Formats: sequence, C-alpha cells, structure tokens
Amino acid sequence: MLKTNLRRAIDPRHAKTFDTTQLRDEFLISTLWADDEVCLTYSQYDRMIVGGATPKSAPLVIDGVDQTGTPSWLDRREAVLVNLGSSGTVEAAGETYDMGRCDTLYLGMGSGAVTVSGPDAHFYIISAPAHRAIPARLITIDDAAQVPLGDRDTSNERVIYQFVHPAVMESCQIVMGMTKLGKGSVWNTMPAHYHERRSEAYLYLDLDEGQNIVHLMGEPDETRHLIVRNEQAVLSPPWSIHCGAGTASYAFIWAMAGDNVDYTDVDMVAMETLR
Repeated sequence: MLKTNLRRAIDPRHAKTFDTTQLRDEFLISTLWADDEVCLTYSQYDRMIVGGATPKSAPLVIDGVDQTGTPSWLDRREAVLVNLGSSGTVEAAGETYDMGRCDTLYLGMGSGAVTVSGPDAHFYIISAPAHRAIPARLITIDDAAQVPLGDRDTSNERVIYQFVHPAVMESCQIVMGMTKLGKGSVWNTMPAHYHERRSEAYLYLDLDEGQNIVHLMGEPDETRHLIVRNEQAVLSPPWSIHCGAGTASYAFIWAMAGDNVDYTDVDMVAMETLR
C-alpha cells in the first residue's frame, strides 16, 4: 500500500505566528514507517519527496505518485533509498540490488517502478526532480567520502559520510549523506547555517529509547524548536537554519535538493547572531 501527503511551502513571516502544534504539523514528519506500507511526504520545498517503506510480509511497489503528475514516479525524478534495516532488496530497471545496513542506492530518472522487499528491510526514501538520466549506483558506507569535523570540547565531534555527493558520484540535484556524532558529542551543524538556494531534510536515527533531539529551525534572529524522536524527519525550508542537540549521541541523514550540488555553498550564521 502507498500513502502520500502534501506539505505546502510556508513563508517565514507566516511561520513566526505558529504555535508548537502548527510547527510540528508543517515541518515534522513523525511517521515515516508502517508495516507493509510506503509512506511518502511530498514537499513543495524544491519538490522533495521524503518517505519510508517497510516490506514486512511482502514486497512493496513504488510507482505512481499522484503529486508528481507522471505515470511513474521516476519519469522526471531521481531517488535515493537507504536501508536502515539489517538487509533488504531493491529491484529497479531490470536490476536487483542487495542492501545491508546503511547501504545507499541512487536511482536515476526513468528507472520505472521500484520494488522493495525483505522482512528485515527498512528503507528511507528521498526523491527530487531530475533533468537527465544518470546510471544507478549502490554506495556502501566504505564507498562514502569521510569528513571529520568538530571538537569534543564543543560537544560536536562528528564524521560526515558523503554518499550522493560530487566527491563520490554524479547526480542531478540530490546531495545526501549521513553524520555520526562521536561519543559524548550532541550538537550537530554548529555554527548554524542556511541556504536560500536549496531545501534540506534531516532524519534523526540511532537515538536510544527515551532520548530526544532539540532541533532548531527558523530565521537566525527568530529561532524556533522541535522535539524530535528517533527515526523522525524534519523538513528545512531554504530560509531556515537547521541544527540541533540531543540528550545522547545519535546520527542523522541529511538530504538536499535545489539549484546546485555544492555542499559548501551555505550562508553561515555567527553564534552571536542567533536569537
């Protein structure tokens, strides 16, 4: 079964008027997975699709998505699937890919229907419009480019794993990777930034039961926060910062879509500017 919902773009002036419930309704994706379902959120921010698929008892097919307006969802799109389960299989364009934990599969425009299977599979899905077909590629965590950043003294020692990134492979507009925080570190993406040219989505994971993330969003001088649990996602519009702190160490998958694939093209925010 495939379920989709639409999230419309919100102007920052409108977002300032939101209470906690409204912020969560517009920017938090609290339910990404349900057994034997594909759950997709179609965002008007750069037309990103964020979702999950759990083929618990039978394979699931991802094909027609009403919001794309095309017969098959990848007719004019590219997609990335990350297996967060122990093992799983993806079939697309006549090829079969066996995927372990955190293996990442890029599928180019025109890949057709996608079938996911495996009782232990747990797929995270990102998709965005594409302008040309690029060959599919399976990327393991060993294939990823690794960038260590931060410092234990500032509680943000971390390693960035770049999967769909110019340092590793070509894509149309998706840039995607995973950040793992070191033991005792809790802050991510500090100093904060935003990028008017691209939207982003964060999926928080590997957070122990009973622990939370305080995710900061909003304009630098008008910040808001969301309390986020394990395996929940946050939509980050181009005008918003995106950073946070956890009550324990964790990891998160970041994915961007927009005008370029330059990971360093960000608008930095000085610590003293935040309010």
